[in-house]
Amino acid sequence: MSGSTRSDRPAGRFRKMLDRWSSSQEELHSDELRQDTADVGCTRICDCSDRDIVTVTGTLRAVTLRPRAGVPALEAELFDGSAPLDVVWLGRRSIVGIEPGRRIIASGRIAMNRGRPVLFNPRYELRPVGQE
Repeated sequence: MSGSTRSDRPAGRFRKMLDRWSSSQEELHSDELRQDTADVGCTRICDCSDRDIVTVTGTLRAVTLRPRAGVPALEAELFDGSAPLDVVWLGRRSIVGIEPGRRIIASGRIAMNRGRPVLFNPRYELRPVGQE
């Protein structure tokens, strides 16, 4: 019995190594973000519905300045490995630390805008740099 268990271990490790090599960088990053969401106890973005009060976490993919109704608005796309979410700070042109590649935890009420979930003026926490 113990002989077959020992022979299965290298095959399992070898299989994992092959899987990691064959996976794209995007898939690996998505897996890591999904695990981070579970570890922190946040809601997955794909599970968010209109008008839900949620806490989500992920990586900011893009940050842009896009005025809404003549008011400056800083918009960021947050991705947690399951789906993207738009985060919008109205009346802001920039926020220190809000930049592409930064991980954050954001809380607020989900709104749907053109079929995409959005958090307007969320409470947020910047995740420490270097813990990626």
